[in-house]
Amino acid sequence: MEWNAVALLILVALFALWKLDFIATLLNLKALSPDLPREFADVFDAERYAQSQAYTRESARFEIIHSTFSLASLLVFWTLGGFGWLDGLARGWIAGEIPAGLVFLGLLFLGHTLLHLPFSIYDTFVIEEKFGFNKTTPKTFVIDQLKGLLLAALLGLPLAAGILWIFGNVAHAWLWAWGFFVAFQLFLTWLAPTLILPLFNKFTPMADGPLRQAIHAMAEKCGFPLGEISVMDGSKRSTKANAFFTGFGKTKKIALYDTLVEEQTQDELVAVLAHEIGHFKLRHIIQRLAVSVLQAAALFYLLGLVIDGGKFSRELFDAFGVQTISAHVGLVLFGLLFAPVSRLLGIAAAAWSRKHEFEADAYAAKATGKPESLVTALKKLSAKNLSNLTPHPFRVFLDYSHPPVLTRIAALRRI
Repeated sequence: MEWNAVALLILVALFALWKLDFIATLLNLKALSPDLPREFADVFDAERYAQSQAYTRESARFEIIHSTFSLASLLVFWTLGGFGWLDGLARGWIAGEIPAGLVFLGLLFLGHTLLHLPFSIYDTFVIEEKFGFNKTTPKTFVIDQLKGLLLAALLGLPLAAGILWIFGNVAHAWLWAWGFFVAFQLFLTWLAPTLILPLFNKFTPMADGPLRQAIHAMAEKCGFPLGEISVMDGSKRSTKANAFFTGFGKTKKIALYDTLVEEQTQDELVAVLAHEIGHFKLRHIIQRLAVSVLQAAALFYLLGLVIDGGKFSRELFDAFGVQTISAHVGLVLFGLLFAPVSRLLGIAAAAWSRKHEFEADAYAAKATGKPESLVTALKKLSAKNLSNLTPHPFRVFLDYSHPPVLTRIAALRRI
């Protein structure tokens, strides 16, 4: 490798990003208050609140250790010439630019997965187990990992092969690669509810009864084309509760964790789903999709500049000790080079997402006519998931996609 200006720029950026998250985590720990907010006195007792703070502290320490390890392992691999070595290994194993590129990307992904596997095991079977969340058995964990790797191969390799072929054979490659990527992304969004998600969880259509009728009545009132209401066996892996909306067209689904159904009243569940419907009716989903499509266009355009064989391309590849300029290595190096900009975009996206959450909350409150139902649902979810009730504003600013629950409740109380 060569310590040129590009290498130094990336090195400084990586350290700056790590330091930023480290400071935010320390501030978040300092912001923990021993006094339970009065708003939560009906769902938290002293023991449960102390447990939530202990969970926040332990998760923060784990996050610091994990992020430090991630940075250190990257720097070791980089300074020892790992990128150039792996590229040479892939080219030595198999002929052809695309096959060699797929081997390079596959080995890098596999190595990264195995390197971080102990952290995933510790998080699941030590931290989550300690605080009563984990329901994952070792067998389920192993099967999930194998399914994830198989899915990454079946979906990721064709996507990577298509992008590599385009950059190697087509004029204005960034434009065609962008179109191919977007089409693939939309295909996965359509495929996920029917084929991908059921590989990991069982989705059972909600039985007919008062709750199902109330949900359908709310969907009809809101003009929401509800395709299916499912109960997901979230308790198979965790006691945490949630709900989500996925798919589009006739594959549209609203899924409720079974743990959520067990804990919430009918009015609370309807309010939670009205919130999800709000995202659809207020066009949040289509807005986010449009922005992600435009962002992908910018990324592929910049990627094209990175691997165009010019002076900057040569400096970038020299910085990582890679002799041959190629699209497959360029994909990885561009990700490292773009990390600071990606972080800034992430901050903006988080702020936009928080705005959407406020709007969806307001929609749900007005649609149900019962703001208090959503308030109590949020409070119960916070207690069940041991949420941090007093996050530091800087941590929220950096990466909270949802506003702190106290802030959401205050906004709902003003409606």
